[in-house]
Amino acid sequence: MQRILGNDFPAQDCFDVQVNGILTRSNSKKKRRHPELEEPYRFICKNVAFDYIDSDKTTEYPIALRILRFRISEDGYENIITNLSPEEFSVDEIKYLYHLRWGIETSFRELKHVLGTSNFHSKQRRFIEMELWARLLLYNFCSIVTRQVIINRKGRKHQLQVNYSVAYKACHYFLRLQRGESPPDIEGLTARNTLPIRPDEPMPPA
Repeated sequence: MQRILGNDFPAQDCFDVQVNGILTRSNSKKKRRHPELEEPYRFICKNVAFDYIDSDKTTEYPIALRILRFRISEDGYENIITNLSPEEFSVDEIKYLYHLRWGIETSFRELKHVLGTSNFHSKQRRFIEMELWARLLLYNFCSIVTRQVIINRKGRKHQLQVNYSVAYKACHYFLRLQRGESPPDIEGLTARNTLPIRPDEPMPPA
């Protein structure tokens, strides 16, 4: 990202800076609209997908980004890249919006890595869509089940959260059962397989 943005960011722990640049598919200075400007130009090779540059219509794309780094715990920081203006959104407001989005981010992480939505068995678009919908249904089903689980936190140093990897496998096994097969105790398995929430880690969404 620093290669694209081309900035040496402040050495402070926290900062809020504006970065302006021009993205282009060509390294030739003769083809630039602003050849007098050297620093803002950043080259994007043709193998990288970028729909905002069409060689038939435009060869450049101006970009303005705001880079923030703020504290989220005693010794933890978060880096944010946004196009929200500092006049309309202060750093505290950005932190609040990031906090609201945390549940979405954890959901995407579970969909990609736990349920394997980043990899598909199919190659045709309609079959990929079927796989995606199936995994979303599994995710929703597991979310409903895990909300009913009561976790015993007595005598534990840390608070506990559901181990979603185990919960998803149990739910997946349950949905694949044939007639006559005994279903697993999904809630019991989930309650017994938990992970600690350490003080320097963000709390999971309720």
